[in-house]
Amino acid sequence: MHVQIVLFDGFDPLDVIAPYEVLYAGGTATEGAVSVELACAQGPRDVISGTGGLVLRATAALDPKRANMILVPGASGRVGEPGEVPQEEAGAGEWKQDEFIPVLLGRTLTTELPTFLKQAMDDPDVTVAAVCGGSLVLAMAGLLEDRHATTHHMGLDLLDATGAHAVSARVVDDGDLITGAGVTSGLDLGLYLLERAAGPRIAHAVEEFFAYERRGTVWRAEGPTPANL
Repeated sequence: MHVQIVLFDGFDPLDVIAPYEVLYAGGTATEGAVSVELACAQGPRDVISGTGGLVLRATAALDPKRANMILVPGASGRVGEPGEVPQEEAGAGEWKQDEFIPVLLGRTLTTELPTFLKQAMDDPDVTVAAVCGGSLVLAMAGLLEDRHATTHHMGLDLLDATGAHAVSARVVDDGDLITGAGVTSGLDLGLYLLERAAGPRIAHAVEEFFAYERRGTVWRAEGPTPANL
């Protein structure tokens, strides 16, 4: 399994690094059966995150034809809407509009990223995964209508508003769409992706290596509908 993790301007570093390290370790544990790289719709380049100007390098062009899986992270920056700058900070010149998470996520729609993501979603041989606001990137691109997905708890209403079925779970498995909730869920998502691709023994070995225990139940649209608790 070859995985491309997407980088875009303003990405959240933990959304990228957590699944990257898990999948990279999975590649070692499987002697190369799993591989992972950082990719960008604009091709190889240095990409600035939304956290303190941290830079990661995309070493490849995003290409659903050569990847078995595309993983989309969320963004990091100011929480809320651009018009919600606290009064004492207004006009201080410290914050720019593009540092707000909704703006950073929305800006991805002006790039070639949605085109590549649609290609991936339309290909039955490619699995698309997302962490946190990455689900909102897919949703705003019109790619999650009638699909089950999760995102950061602050974005579940927005996810629902796009026509997706928002699920308040740490990881949601909707077949060829796998999504994770808040930023640290990237670890759980990565381990689950590894389990799906290489089996539970490999995933457990990596889990032990990182001294981390996965949290929560992976949600699937299976079994009886639960009664109200």
